[in-house]
Amino acid sequence: MKPFEYVKVTSVAQAVSYLAKHQEKAAILAGGSDLLGIMKDRLEGPKFKMPQSLIDIKGIKDLNYVKEQKGGVKIGATTTLSGIISSGLLRDKYPLLVQAAAQVGVPQIRNVGTLAGNLCQRPRCWYFRRSVFKDCLRKGGGNCYAVDGENQYHAILGSSGCCMVYPSDLAPALIALNARVEIAAPKGIRMVPIEQFYVRPEKNVLKETVLAPQEMVVAVEIPSPAASSKGIFLKVKERQAFDFAVVSVAVNLTLKNNVVTDSRVAFGGIAPFPLRSTKAEVALKNKGMKEGVLAACKACVDGAEPLKGNGYKVEATKGILEEALSLLT
Repeated sequence: MKPFEYVKVTSVAQAVSYLAKHQEKAAILAGGSDLLGIMKDRLEGPKFKMPQSLIDIKGIKDLNYVKEQKGGVKIGATTTLSGIISSGLLRDKYPLLVQAAAQVGVPQIRNVGTLAGNLCQRPRCWYFRRSVFKDCLRKGGGNCYAVDGENQYHAILGSSGCCMVYPSDLAPALIALNARVEIAAPKGIRMVPIEQFYVRPEKNVLKETVLAPQEMVVAVEIPSPAASSKGIFLKVKERQAFDFAVVSVAVNLTLKNNVVTDSRVAFGGIAPFPLRSTKAEVALKNKGMKEGVLAACKACVDGAEPLKGNGYKVEATKGILEEALSLLT
């Protein structure tokens, strides 16, 4: 690992001020399970450099909380995954989020991994994650090695040249729950719907999120669920132990007389960003569950372009959505 400056801050204002001063040369450190791994592996490319300063925000007490508020719940950025799982409020009102948090890693990772850290991970692509592939498209080079290489775990939708998949388990769950991300910047706070928090590769292949170098996530807000809504998170992985999603799905449904009046469906593991499937949602709208399930499973893979090694993900995506919907009836 290359030498770096370590800075411990005690307020959001301090952290944002330091980010504003050092821009791309600084990075936020909380749990560190993703960031420190990348730094130890010395991953660099034409437009991808290791941070020279780490800003430790674990000392900001105001960022570690789960609290009910008017119209919903608010969760601080440094709240650990274990903290989410153990929250009685979240278990009672937002079990979908708790299910997703419980699928992340192993207990040791959940004890240190944070809400914001899980939402702001770098890509899961072995070409991006190996130092030898310095001209990887995601590092500012000109090649996506996954297109013609080993691509069994890569994207089947929305790739636009970069075939990586986004690893967060919490992101699909929060999209299904219609959450918003609270972002602190030098000029104040801004709120972003979580499906707009992620950047598609055709817009900027170097970035995963809309965060500017001088900005940081400080909280996530989730609106109160509808009285008749219910949700579920499911994840397909190669190992039952610590593993990333081959395909995951989060579904939140509102039903009346077994007819879907509203839904939000989001997938992980099939695109370079957490993918909200509006096509599946439209297919479910105002339909009975039997009719809606068949239509939604077909719609959720409309436009899929599998690579030579990951065609199985098309059927896996349809299958996991079918299972999720059947468990909600």
